[in-house]
Amino acid sequence: MSTPFVVAVDGPSGSGKSSVSRAVARHLGAGYLDTGAMYRALTWWCLESGVDLGDADAVVAAARELPLAMGADPDEPGVHVGDVDVTEAIRSSQISGRVSTVATIPAVRSELQLQQRDLITVIGDELGSVVAEGRDITTVVAPDADVRLLLTASEDARLRRRTQELHGGTDAESVERTRDEVVRRDRDDSTVSSFLTAADGVSTLDTSDLTFEESVAAAVALVDAAREG
Repeated sequence: MSTPFVVAVDGPSGSGKSSVSRAVARHLGAGYLDTGAMYRALTWWCLESGVDLGDADAVVAAARELPLAMGADPDEPGVHVGDVDVTEAIRSSQISGRVSTVATIPAVRSELQLQQRDLITVIGDELGSVVAEGRDITTVVAPDADVRLLLTASEDARLRRRTQELHGGTDAESVERTRDEVVRRDRDDSTVSSFLTAADGVSTLDTSDLTFEESVAAAVALVDAAREG
């Protein structure tokens, strides 16, 4: 059996990492893993189960018991907790506003990182290749990936993109409503993972002035070069 081809992608909110990662997975015919959705799913489950997010030990215990199923199809990467499809629910403002509380607990990160490594192995073995994206994939979860890529963008560009995605427009009021989610979450998450500056051996792709198509083309070029090399 050949060794699975692994692409690791990190980046802050609004850098394009999720949409670009899915496009790269489609290009490769690879599986896709959104590790950020795992933290969101855990947050959702804690809130649904009445777990106090301020009780780190209780959240860690919930992470170990979380009945999580992650879809690997880049076109429909569904997320289920038990029998509940939470794909849409975990994108709510309520979850966005609380997920950093969960994601910045060191023991939670360690637990979910173990699960992420296992998922990368399972998806890669099944499909031959996998694109995993998040905050610390290039540095902690899959530091030996065949391609390690950090997507970046200016704060203004990231705010515009996320505002358009969430509110369907980029008027000043909508941008300000989005600012807390983007800027605060990045600030909070950067205390436990380094995703704003590329580590040694990680390629940087600044998407600030690139269209989506240009961003995908640049990422695909890096991936194809690694495969051919």
